Amino acid sequence: MSKPLRLLLIFLLVDAVAAGVYFLVKGSGPGADPTKDFAWTTMDAYYQPATELEQSIKTDYEEKGLLPFQFRNYGRNSAVLKKFRGSKFVGAGVAVLKMAFKGLEDWAVVDIWIKGEDNRELRRTVLYILHENVWKVADSGRLVD
Repeated sequence: MSKPLRLLLIFLLVDAVAAGVYFLVKGSGPGADPTKDFAWTTMDAYYQPATELEQSIKTDYEEKGLLPFQFRNYGRNSAVLKKFRGSKFVGAGVAVLKMAFKGLEDWAVVDIWIKGEDNRELRRTVLYILHENVWKVADSGRLVD
């Protein structure tokens, strides 16, 4: 094998390895789906809320007669917040929330999936904020795929 052909093959091999490493890192990096690690949980009358937010959600939906339903609590996941598209906020960051709500104590993004009696399904994503020690709905919408 001639020397230029051997150098060309080595160059192509190194490029192939570099491209493979790049796509391997890119696939598991920040471009990956931030919601995949969260499981759906069923909230019914017997569910014991793990946080104050879940207690607030349970009380609210119990009063509306919408139990049982399923939810995914993403908490303070800023990657999920970036994927949130609501009526007031679209792809907002934490800084935008702090500017919009003076005295913001905490925030969370929660997916809610309600299956009605007539086989209708309602799925929405809700942005909750903790303001003056009370959890409130700041916006509702959906997550972009």
